[in-house]
Amino acid sequence: MILVIIFVSRTQWRCIMIEVICHNEPYRYIEMDKLLDNGKPDYRIQKYNQYTGRYKDMYLCDNQMQFETAMNDFEYTKWLDPAGVPCYIKDE
Repeated sequence: MILVIIFVSRTQWRCIMIEVICHNEPYRYIEMDKLLDNGKPDYRIQKYNQYTGRYKDMYLCDNQMQFETAMNDFEYTKWLDPAGVPCYIKDE
């Protein structure tokens, strides 16, 4: 799924295209339309905010391998979450 997001400020309009690779509530895994300075794709994990009703960048992945690991291991995504979401809970 490709989304087009338009930001409006007092002085300018800005259009950003993102591709949603995977959606796993409350997270979504996206690829931005522009490449990074090193020529590699820009992968991000966004988290849904209940109060604003919008997604916000939660984590900027270092590389594609980290991004794929987060998509395949939901506990790892929770571990990356700065909100301190419980993860890798041990069964007793």
